[in-house]
Amino acid sequence: MSNKSYAGISEEYSKLDSSKIVLIPVPYDGTSTWQKGADKGPEAFLHASENMELYDIETNTEVYKQGIYLADPVTENASPEAMVEAVHQATKKYIKRNKFVTLFGGEHSISIGSIRAFNELFDNLTVLHIDAHADLRKSYNGSKCNHACAMYEASQTTNLIQVGIRSMDIKETSVMDEEKIYFAHEMAADDAWVDNVIDQLTDNVFITFDLDALDPSIMPSTGTPEPGGLFWYETLDFLKQVFEERNVVGFDIVELCPNENEKSSDFLAAKLYYKMLSYKFLGSGANEDFDNNFNENSLGINKFSKFSDDDED
Repeated sequence: MSNKSYAGISEEYSKLDSSKIVLIPVPYDGTSTWQKGADKGPEAFLHASENMELYDIETNTEVYKQGIYLADPVTENASPEAMVEAVHQATKKYIKRNKFVTLFGGEHSISIGSIRAFNELFDNLTVLHIDAHADLRKSYNGSKCNHACAMYEASQTTNLIQVGIRSMDIKETSVMDEEKIYFAHEMAADDAWVDNVIDQLTDNVFITFDLDALDPSIMPSTGTPEPGGLFWYETLDFLKQVFEERNVVGFDIVELCPNENEKSSDFLAAKLYYKMLSYKFLGSGANEDFDNNFNENSLGINKFSKFSDDDED
């Protein structure tokens, strides 16, 4: 990966020791089943970020001054399982260094590793899953680390809340929690979903954002676009409220499938990442200490599986 720093920021704001934020690129596309190209997502995102204004008008902040360290990309691709473990270890390493850890994929299977790390180190974790697809298969194409299985483990070991869902296999309905899944067609008819989601979040929240949650009219460059998605300002309004009312401990963004002839999606992804950081650090001075409050000895709900691993589809 050719980028030396996030958004071309100077060394003053991009050194590991002084940065509060770590960005881990994961250029992986080993299990996608329709349009390939998500492995090119991180580089397209970083290139777009270099062409983005770093002053955020809404929050009146320049969040890059909190320090954003661009980590070495996770390039393990020997198998989906090996990739997940590499992401798991890289994520855990930076959490333990007291960083606000973020990731950019790559396809959604990378989130199995990132969620696993956050779940080990934060008590009573909610995974807020924003996506067009439920991703609740226990295994797919012979692997439990397929993109179609990205949320299965989280459904068994965390408080999983799913938002924007509008495509799933009938088998996944036996895994989903009907009280904690928000279908796009219902959201379109009743905007009470925002408050309902907030009420169901625990104190610690990890956000996994699949870009195909957004409507294809504003995000066409993704591997599996689905009509009827979220739009820009309703998405930001929701995210801002989550960051205001809960402790967001980290996030990942996945499934940018860049198109050489369509750059707006790359730029949207870049803006979304920067917006989420701006909401996280709103009200925090660049010189203030940061504590991610991880608990290495966590014994919360994350240590136990609700179901036996012996049951196969």
